[in-house]
Amino acid sequence: MEKLSVSLEDYIEEIYNQVLKNGHAKVTAIADALNVKKASVTGALNVLADKKLINYVPYSPITLTVEGEKIAGNILLKHEKLSEFFIEVLGIEKNEALETACKMEHIVSDRLFNNMVKLTRYVKTNLKDIIKNLY
Repeated sequence: MEKLSVSLEDYIEEIYNQVLKNGHAKVTAIADALNVKKASVTGALNVLADKKLINYVPYSPITLTVEGEKIAGNILLKHEKLSEFFIEVLGIEKNEALETACKMEHIVSDRLFNNMVKLTRYVKTNLKDIIKNLY
């Protein structure tokens, strides 16, 4: 599967969030959440359906295919782990961390991402020793 555009990744992530919350997604809710027009949502849904990442029929609830759920889960995991890195390791304020993670989740390489996760785990595990050695 070719890499999705940043825009399509945002759509599939939002669909995933709505499916987790409601069991399905709806065009209006996606448009509201992403602050876009319904026509833009419909265009993106058609592309995602063509790629077999979502189950979409106009005017019906939208769900993810197995492959779509896998991709969306990976995007959400990146978002969560990047936010955690910014907050726990770099001490960035939560809102800024979430906003930055949303942008970076689309461009960060797997290698860089994995190293950030390892560093976060290390810092959280050894925080007391790290602070003790600072002073």
